[in-house]
Amino acid sequence: MENKLLNIQGMHCASCAEIITQQVKKLPGVKNITVNFGNEKAKLEFDSTTISLDQINQKLENFGYNLSTAENNQTMEKVGLTDEVAVNFIMPLTITMFIIMLWEISARLFYFIPAFPLPMDWFNIVGLIFGAIALFWIGSPFIRGIGRFIKHGVANMDTLIGLGTLTAFTYSAIITLFPSIRDYFSLANETYFDVTVVVIGFVTLGRYLEARAKKRTGDAIQQLLNLQVKTATVVRDNQELELPIDQLLVGDQIIVQPGKRIPVDGLIISGQSYVDESMVTGEPLAVNKTLGDSVVSGTINTTGSFIMEAQKIGKDTFLAHIISMIEEAQSSKAPIQELVDKISAKFVPIVLVLSALALIAWLIIGPNYLNFSTALSYGLMSFVGILVIACPCALGLATPTAIIVGVGKGAREGILIKDASSLQKLHEINVLVFDKTGTITKGQPEITSINNYSNLTDNEIIKLLASLEKPSEHPLASAVIKSAQEKNLDFHQVNNFEIFKGLGLQGEINGKLYFVGSPKFIKEKNLSFDEALILAKTKEGKTPIILTNTEKVLAIIFVADDIKPEAVKALKELNKLKIKTIMLTGDNNETANFIAAQVGISEVVANAMPEAKINKIKALQQEGKIVAMVGDGINDSPALAQANIGIAMATGTDVAIESAGITLLHGDISKLVKAIHLSKMTMATIKQNLFWAFIYNVVGIPVAGGLLYPFFGILLNPIFAGLAMALSSVSVVSNSLRLKTKKL
Repeated sequence: MENKLLNIQGMHCASCAEIITQQVKKLPGVKNITVNFGNEKAKLEFDSTTISLDQINQKLENFGYNLSTAENNQTMEKVGLTDEVAVNFIMPLTITMFIIMLWEISARLFYFIPAFPLPMDWFNIVGLIFGAIALFWIGSPFIRGIGRFIKHGVANMDTLIGLGTLTAFTYSAIITLFPSIRDYFSLANETYFDVTVVVIGFVTLGRYLEARAKKRTGDAIQQLLNLQVKTATVVRDNQELELPIDQLLVGDQIIVQPGKRIPVDGLIISGQSYVDESMVTGEPLAVNKTLGDSVVSGTINTTGSFIMEAQKIGKDTFLAHIISMIEEAQSSKAPIQELVDKISAKFVPIVLVLSALALIAWLIIGPNYLNFSTALSYGLMSFVGILVIACPCALGLATPTAIIVGVGKGAREGILIKDASSLQKLHEINVLVFDKTGTITKGQPEITSINNYSNLTDNEIIKLLASLEKPSEHPLASAVIKSAQEKNLDFHQVNNFEIFKGLGLQGEINGKLYFVGSPKFIKEKNLSFDEALILAKTKEGKTPIILTNTEKVLAIIFVADDIKPEAVKALKELNKLKIKTIMLTGDNNETANFIAAQVGISEVVANAMPEAKINKIKALQQEGKIVAMVGDGINDSPALAQANIGIAMATGTDVAIESAGITLLHGDISKLVKAIHLSKMTMATIKQNLFWAFIYNVVGIPVAGGLLYPFFGILLNPIFAGLAMALSSVSVVSNSLRLKTKKL
């Protein structure tokens, strides 16, 4: 099975997405397709040995749509005439006809406004010419929509607009070109060329504005694409070559100059610099990178020059992975969209029936109260008005545009959302389960305190200890060595080094013998130390390292996996949101409870192996809780998959990230609160969009059909229906775009 993310051209409404879904699903070899009207993309899962993309595309071309991969999309012919040329041509005609129509209406309502100065017969000829240009050139996609409806029985928004404007034009053309028919049936000399021109003009303008607005919803992807480097300086056969990025190979040595973006992921093998990783991590300060450090594509080398070895290229780079995740998320559907899709699938056929019933009702009932000519005129206006105003565009755009903007905003905030379902579910959670190590804590040991009993400074103590620990393989040695490196301390020469496995080590520096080790090891040397202090600190999860000479204890250094600085504030915010917090950790009970108390977690489950973590989450779900799990390790991945929503730290393992629906860049737990706020904002926007889209259609269709005419004499002119339809789609997209400006 192959999975492809494809571009779609030719979609104009939610019913288009449903047509594509239904037609492609029928094809042999296609397992699934998810079509997103908001960003005009489809996620396709198919068996390439049974059916090809070309065969799928040939099927869809019958219905006026095109599928393409991102690579060949630039060469595809644009479907539809919603570009600037069409808009620039049709809008002067539209505005002219609209002004004339308003003049005529105003002249009938207000005695002080003179009648339109040109004769109606002359105006009808001009209207016929303008209407023909608008309908058969600019409106050609709508005419083709009628043809596809007749041939395949599949109707979309093009069908509705096409039927409405063609009906108005045809009736008006008969009145104008064949006056004898008009006289024979006693029809009024009233034409609807203005309806044809103005409706097509407003719909075309609406689609153009909608397309521009929808393009802005995908800005996050474009910004990330702009980070991708086009070329890189590569050393091959002792020569420097400027090569396109797609010609780089794993193992290539790449020279990165100051001010340049890093082209691929890799390791520094020569040189040193500060790298601005803010676009990837969200951290504003440049990070010092030296020999052996990893660098990722899209980040900026600020000061020095260095040579890196390419480790991941093309689609395997971190930046490409982020772009892929965002595209996948923006193309996925939120559960709430399923309701909209079901409604949209039935909407167009229902509208066709309603418009026909309105025309029939006017022709049957109307002549009892009006003359036939007026009844026919009003019937045509209702027929066209319903077809035009009932556009399901706003309904179809309500959910996907909000999801696209929400996912993009999340990416800019360092919150990577894998799918729309995770974004929707996140605002519903009432339990948050945390792993400890790497999630609440930093995930690496650090020196937390130094109890100095010597005449040496703390830095001199660190220098002594780091020198002795450097040859060691003990896990805690890295914390001491890292501290010395951060302080730019040199290392002493160590002689007669010896390790006592599980206890400690010894070594000579400048002729003096030193010991480093556990309390048990130091006791064996018959040296005394503050045992009460060590007992108290170990209950807090801190591990003591005791440094002595042959005579006395010089210092006790405590090492621990310290709490992330943002954790306390983040947990306080989560508690304000009335979300129950639980820590699931494999660590011992005393350490787990101490950490939980410091950050404000209400419940602790210690000594928890992966299976125990899953069982706890299952138990919570059986109680009816909606559970989010936050973790970073391989041991967390089963629990992340079991939870309603898995949230991974980007500093963690690839397995954890793949198991999660949401990833927090830089392992910043404060982004979790932002993610929940983002989910709430996005869902609020979707509900606002759906409300206005539904209300618009629920109110608009009866008014267009003439329901208010018997009571108030109100009948909606199709021109205003077309204007309202265009504005409704643009307003929904604009409301979604407001998400960009909101603070998380």
